[in-house]
Amino acid sequence: MNNFYKITLFTLSIVASGYARAQKSTKDTLHLDSVIVKESRAKYLPNVQGTYIFAGKRTHLIYPDAGKANLAGNTARMLFAKVPGLNVWEMDGAGLQLNIGNRGTDPHRSIEMNMRQNGYNTNSDAFGYPENHYNVPFQAIGEVQFVRGSAALQFGPQFGGMVNYKIKEGDSTKVFGFESEQTAGSNNFFNSYNAVGGKVGKLSYYAFYSTRRGDGWRPNAAFAYHAYYANIKYQFNSQGSIALQFSRSDYVQQIAGGLTDAQFAADNQQSFRARNFFNPEINIPALLFNYAFSGNTRLEITSHAVFGQRNSVQFINTPNIKDTVNTSLKTFNPRQVDRDYYAGFTTEARLLHTYKLGNLKSTFTTGVRYFEETTKRRQKGVGTIASDFDLTLVKPYGIDLRLHSINYAAFAENIFQVTPQFTITPGVRYEVIKSTTSGVISNATFPIGYKGDRNFPLFGTGLQYQFGNGSQLYCNISQAYRPYLYAAVTPADNLTVINPNIKDSRGYDIDMGYRGNIGTLFSYDINGFYVRYNNRAGTLTQTDAQNVSHLYLTNIGNGVAKGIEAYTEVSLLRSFDSYAGSDIRLFNSLAYTHGRYITGSINQAGKNISLAGNHLENVPDWINRTGITFLSGPVSSTLQLSYTSKSYSDANNTAFNSTGATGIVPAYHVADWAFNYRFLKNYHISAGINNLFDAQYYTRRINMYPGPGILPADGRTFNVGFGIKL
Repeated sequence: MNNFYKITLFTLSIVASGYARAQKSTKDTLHLDSVIVKESRAKYLPNVQGTYIFAGKRTHLIYPDAGKANLAGNTARMLFAKVPGLNVWEMDGAGLQLNIGNRGTDPHRSIEMNMRQNGYNTNSDAFGYPENHYNVPFQAIGEVQFVRGSAALQFGPQFGGMVNYKIKEGDSTKVFGFESEQTAGSNNFFNSYNAVGGKVGKLSYYAFYSTRRGDGWRPNAAFAYHAYYANIKYQFNSQGSIALQFSRSDYVQQIAGGLTDAQFAADNQQSFRARNFFNPEINIPALLFNYAFSGNTRLEITSHAVFGQRNSVQFINTPNIKDTVNTSLKTFNPRQVDRDYYAGFTTEARLLHTYKLGNLKSTFTTGVRYFEETTKRRQKGVGTIASDFDLTLVKPYGIDLRLHSINYAAFAENIFQVTPQFTITPGVRYEVIKSTTSGVISNATFPIGYKGDRNFPLFGTGLQYQFGNGSQLYCNISQAYRPYLYAAVTPADNLTVINPNIKDSRGYDIDMGYRGNIGTLFSYDINGFYVRYNNRAGTLTQTDAQNVSHLYLTNIGNGVAKGIEAYTEVSLLRSFDSYAGSDIRLFNSLAYTHGRYITGSINQAGKNISLAGNHLENVPDWINRTGITFLSGPVSSTLQLSYTSKSYSDANNTAFNSTGATGIVPAYHVADWAFNYRFLKNYHISAGINNLFDAQYYTRRINMYPGPGILPADGRTFNVGFGIKL
């Protein structure tokens, strides 16, 4: 808890007491206190928290609230509404996947983000295949920590930044606590969240079970999701603790498939795929050790594993080819079966020490990381002609590979407190990445072998100046790195051709901003950024000699994303009456991203065509989210309007492709509403409407799972929930 928060709480308690005496109403005092305290929580991370340093960095703190977001449906565009510039892809309306990117990065399954839970990674493979298949229910999250690109030094070399979900903990004042919420809605949607927690002596615990199912908004889009979590923590003395945690998420999703532009225009709800299914299962056991040697020195060691699988069975073809009975076979066509098996282990140790340099306190943090992961990739197996979720093979896999990664890393950062107001935070990270690939491609007849070793340093520096009014001026620069992925040597679809000489991507991220607040009445964070992304990997649309289009995966060129991110929030009622028991809060989250290629070319019909000046793929220029929240005692409600400008799905900036796999993604508006009412102390009712005005739009085109083609976003849906907490 930072000093501002402590001072705010103290001040509010005095104000509330004075107001109560003046009005002679305890009830009014309680309403005033609960509303103001809830809304005065920090919007960004403190300079130091645990063994982490955040001084001089662009950070965000998010507190999930049923009155501000559809938590039961895991609606990401509402949860992350106050993070400017976050591009949210909607691959399904069930909240089964989190697809976020920013500042020119790829949102596909948050592949360029360092995704964490309670401080440890959840990406399936940090380097070879860093898609995030694990999905936590938003109802389980206590807070979300988001650090932008400068996270590379402490967390890893990624361009996109770090997102950390901090799971709720049990009530330490109770031996046993219980919470449950049941939610039902459109298209036979049902979500159940149930948790227990408490503390017995030195032992505390929290565990939840969550399930979500429904038919989906489109035909052929049914799903069944489960998530489990348990945390047992032993505080062996006042200085140290050890915790054992286990997490799992799994689901089976029927994939409705993509559409062409003509199909979307005719009926955006239709589906031509009834036999396609997707099934990830991810398990994450973790052991967390924390020890404070003194008030100035603390140690944190985290060991965890990620093991599981990702399975799919699909009729993979462009949406203009329907999955109908094959006239020669007199049956449906066989489906393609793809399976990945993950087994990864990571240990991270971090040490933070606060010391005096002159008369001022400075802070040093350092850490090491060991990571090892093996992916067994089996793809292009010939499956059955059945229509259910069946992974049985009729013919063997066309791709059968063993993909192995080892990573050693060390980092150090130091806050130099130059004056009481001014800090300089330099840092360095050194990465060693060893990758090997072995196995066969093309129906077990063509052996392959690859071995790649990389080692490189990353440097960065942050500056921060603390003004007396509580505001901060901050800036930082940090290098970033992205090795090319396993997908770059093993295409899983028939539409993509791979450049065998693809290279790793390197670059850097620069931030400069000003943030703060005026009491509880007004908050702001205005920021300018510049991201250089060299050897950017992406897709080009090409046409072969037979005039057949295909996608070419290669290093397209060097890209730059630069722009402005601005977040503001104002208290409309308390601006006129600081003692008001109710409030209306208006926020706006705006980002302009000028993402363009500065070098790059494509050869078409023997001619080299420059790509310089083209839009970076999947990067809209403008993203704006505006919301108004009403707070009054037990009632909270938010109406949110989101706008995203057009983007292009490939580096050519193709305007139209008959298959729907590439082309323009048009600009769109979407409105959402959330409501929560607490009553009788332990109960609440929640409700929400997504896509309030039933907009017809889509956020992406895709040439792989779960497409290919346009993936329509869900139309208007609603849900209502009832919860209890004892």
